[in-house]
Amino acid sequence: MSRPAAEPVPISDEMIRLGQLLKLAGLVEDGASARLLLADDAVQVNGQVETRRGRQLVAGDEIEVDLPTGVRRLQITA
Repeated sequence: MSRPAAEPVPISDEMIRLGQLLKLAGLVEDGASARLLLADDAVQVNGQVETRRGRQLVAGDEIEVDLPTGVRRLQITA
């Protein structure tokens, strides 16, 4: 099974926190939902499992989120 193509997510600042990105991309509704997703080890940043909602992301970072509806891949763009 092939991996889905990464969806570009443009940000206006130099960096964005992971919790904010998950909300911006419409994957969670609020910080509590983001915490639950991260606690389930469902989020990877650049191929590594990430559990910190405050993880700083910059242009070029790739995020993979394993949702009940399937895997979503995001890539930060400037």
